[in-house]
Amino acid sequence: MAEEKDAAAETEPAPKKKMSIILIVVLILVGLALAAGISYFVTTRIVTKSHEPTVIARGPGIYIKVGDSKDGTVIVNVGGVQSSHYLKIGIVLEMNSDDKTHFKDGKLTEAAQAKVLDAVMRTLREQKMAQLEASKEQDLKNSIKNSVNKALGVDSVYNVYITSFVLE
Repeated sequence: MAEEKDAAAETEPAPKKKMSIILIVVLILVGLALAAGISYFVTTRIVTKSHEPTVIARGPGIYIKVGDSKDGTVIVNVGGVQSSHYLKIGIVLEMNSDDKTHFKDGKLTEAAQAKVLDAVMRTLREQKMAQLEASKEQDLKNSIKNSVNKALGVDSVYNVYITSFVLE
């Protein structure tokens, strides 16, 4: 009789162990399903909205030639002080027409012209010969745009166009 009680006592905890294991497995499965649902929501709702292109509403720009008033070019020594290379470049800047501090009657003020020319000349002088290759033209445009925007203020320049390029 004692043996039967011992055997009955040993068999009773087994269903409780099975229940706790089943409960743990079910909770893990529910947690995984919840994590998958949250991941799906984040990727479909939040991440895709951040990758949508944003349309920037801006007015038409004013096109300004940088450099000599006759031919609209700049001649600068490039490649360092010891270099004997010269660059003759034509640059046109598409600038923010809403900028009333740097434009009067649709023309760039003299102070702004000086700042633009200084920023462009400084940027071109800093370039090394390897940076003036045709494959790096977009990098050159970006550095000119950034330097002029730094001199005049953010969003002063929309685009930079290179109209002529002679490296000697």
